[in-house]
Amino acid sequence: MNSEFTIAVHSLAFLANLPGHMASSELIAKNVCTNPARIRKIMSILRRNGFVRTKEGIGGGYILECDPYEVTLARVYRAVSSGTLKPHWCTGDPQESCLISSKMHCVMDRIFTEAEEHYVQYLGQITIQSVLEQIKKP
Repeated sequence: MNSEFTIAVHSLAFLANLPGHMASSELIAKNVCTNPARIRKIMSILRRNGFVRTKEGIGGGYILECDPYEVTLARVYRAVSSGTLKPHWCTGDPQESCLISSKMHCVMDRIFTEAEEHYVQYLGQITIQSVLEQIKKP
C-alpha cells in the first residue's frame, strides 16, 4: 500500500476540522508533514472525485465539498489507492515446471484480491467524521 491513502484521509480530516474555510496546499502540507506538491497531487484526485473544491489565486486553496459524516474511508481508498494492496511483483514463474513456482502468482493474486475486498468492507464502516472524533478524544 502507498501513503497516498493516509495523506488523503489526513487532509480530509484537517479540512473537516475547518468547516467553511479554505486551506492552502502549504498549510495542509505543514499539517500532514509532507511537501505541498505531493498534497496538490492528492488533492487533485480528491477534487476530481468530489471530496473537495478548489479556488485559484490569492486566498485560494481547498475546502471540503462533502459531508464528513457520510464519506467513508472505503470511498477515499477507492479514489486514491484502489489496487495498491497487491504488490506489483510476485514470486514464481508461470512457465516453470515446478508446481509451486508455476502457481504461486495465481494463489497470491487471489489472496490479495480477497484481502482488499475485506479491507474495503472494513473501511466502509469508518467515516471522515469518525476519524476526526477519534483524534479529538482525550
